Amino acid sequence: MAQRNERKVRKLLSWAAVAAVGVAAVAHATNYSLWINGRNGSGQIANYADFSYWGPSGVNAGVNKKSVNWDGYHHVSDQNYLIRNALDCYCTGTNWCYVAVHSAGNLQIGYALSLYGGTTRYIKNATPGGDGTCGNSGGTQTGWNIKWVDVAGGAAGGSELADAGDWAISEPLVSDLKTATARALYDHSSTRATWFNMYAGANGALYSFVLPGQDDEAIAYHSSGGVSGSSGASFCNPSDWFCNNLTLGTAKTENGKAKWGYHSVAFRDDGQAYNHYTNGNWAGIVSKVRADMETNAK
Repeated sequence: MAQRNERKVRKLLSWAAVAAVGVAAVAHATNYSLWINGRNGSGQIANYADFSYWGPSGVNAGVNKKSVNWDGYHHVSDQNYLIRNALDCYCTGTNWCYVAVHSAGNLQIGYALSLYGGTTRYIKNATPGGDGTCGNSGGTQTGWNIKWVDVAGGAAGGSELADAGDWAISEPLVSDLKTATARALYDHSSTRATWFNMYAGANGALYSFVLPGQDDEAIAYHSSGGVSGSSGASFCNPSDWFCNNLTLGTAKTENGKAKWGYHSVAFRDDGQAYNHYTNGNWAGIVSKVRADMETNAK
């Protein structure tokens, strides 16, 4: 109950910030829902209408949904300009964004906010060209207008599958996904005061011998729960007596490990029902984020 109330308070504060812009400005504002894919991205780059990574495009996944496609193969640093292009397009001026990410998409939005969220951005017209960039509409601002970020199976803390070579080691992205590398890639607590709502799946028996604690077959709770530190650790559901609990909300884990700043566990898979994979139908832990976006991204 306390965790749900905490989230409601954050949303009210976000809406209050929007209201402060002024009645005239709000009247012309548009809200967008941006979806950022993870590893092995399959959507056409610069085509914000291509949801092939996620599932059927007709599914309700938040107001004015846009698919921010990157290749899910190259280094985060090499592909991050595509995320910044989308944020410039849809999250500047009087327009605001809700952002949903999956897996390594967590690294992409975290990298963008930490390293570029304090930079000067041109206000854009939300009308993208074929290259995914939008025209200037006049003026500049610092950073982007983002209400919150929903994270499904977040890989910002890396994965032991990358450490152990279970994924093709020739992929540049896999080197970024090693636990020590991912955690050192940028300051994960530097979110520009944007809340990251973490959704952690636990239906992951296949790789339990590699991934510590509870996992969704690709990402362990230390990452999907936004737990801070320079390396991963073992965290579980309360039903597991032999493992420290991943707590809900912003509370420290059972053994006292803090979460990154502005990170809160919105969903912990106590029933071990959700794995990492969308299966081309908004499935797995993504289904929980999609439901939240449908309900709250208005």
